Amino acid sequence: MQALHSSVHASGVEHQGHVRFERGLAVAMWIQELAEPKEVACANDPRLVWRNQETIWTLSQGAVTARPPPRTVALAKPRQDFGKRQCRSVLLYNHGRESTIRERPPLMDFGFPSERLLKLSEPKKYPAAYLQQRPRQSPEWPVSPAALSYKASPRILELARPKVLHPEFLLAREVPTRVTNVAALARASSRLQRLAEPRIRKVTCFYEHSFLESVIRPVSKLAQEAIASPRILELARAKRLHPDYVPLRDAEWPVTEAAKHAVATPRLVELAQPCKRPPMGAAQFNPDVFTVKEAAKKATCSARIQDLARPIKR
Repeated sequence: MQALHSSVHASGVEHQGHVRFERGLAVAMWIQELAEPKEVACANDPRLVWRNQETIWTLSQGAVTARPPPRTVALAKPRQDFGKRQCRSVLLYNHGRESTIRERPPLMDFGFPSERLLKLSEPKKYPAAYLQQRPRQSPEWPVSPAALSYKASPRILELARPKVLHPEFLLAREVPTRVTNVAALARASSRLQRLAEPRIRKVTCFYEHSFLESVIRPVSKLAQEAIASPRILELARAKRLHPDYVPLRDAEWPVTEAAKHAVATPRLVELAQPCKRPPMGAAQFNPDVFTVKEAAKKATCSARIQDLARPIKR
């Protein structure tokens, strides 16, 4: 009985392993099928050539022999271009663009405008109030007979004379200066070539020395053996601090034992308590929040407050 049970158990395990193997093989074949690239429907079509006149799909015989209805024929007509009928001349100096000035028909010169055009072409009339306020009817100033028969003095004639150019004035030379043949074929002398060379300046911002520990600028022996005068020693002395100068205290300083064991008085405890104020949300519900009390209106400041309120004179 035990042998039969063990054989059945072995056969069941073998069957489960066979099922798992078949499932794994099917999944692998399905993944391989999905991994293959998708075939392009029109990739091998010889008719698909760039800029050919053939259709992608083959037209049926019914579509070839079909007759469109009148509505389709009317919709297939191209839109009419009204710009071709306009006679516009191309001006000479407009860089090839069409002119907005259209050619006038020959019969337009012999036509008469309508009453509407004549009415629109009338100039705008001035209001009566404006004509009453104007000092004169015409924009031109009237010239009196005395001014017409007036003889100008020599001073006025001198001032009316236009300003004369300076005797040494020369007109502006043309931009493209013409080079003469002599200047074009001339050869510079050795002196001009030497003057045309750039000036070589000596670099004085550093000195080249044999070792790195040397000074930037060489110090002469006389400067090294010189003795400073009392005035130079006085000027070289560093500026001293004020006698009452107190240096800055450190950010941290030790706390004394007396401060550690000190006990605050009831008054200090009372002053140390924070001031209790109503919340800001409740201020909008208080109708007397901006009302000044009567006692504050009648209060008189002390001499100390007046002294503190006085601005500092600088």
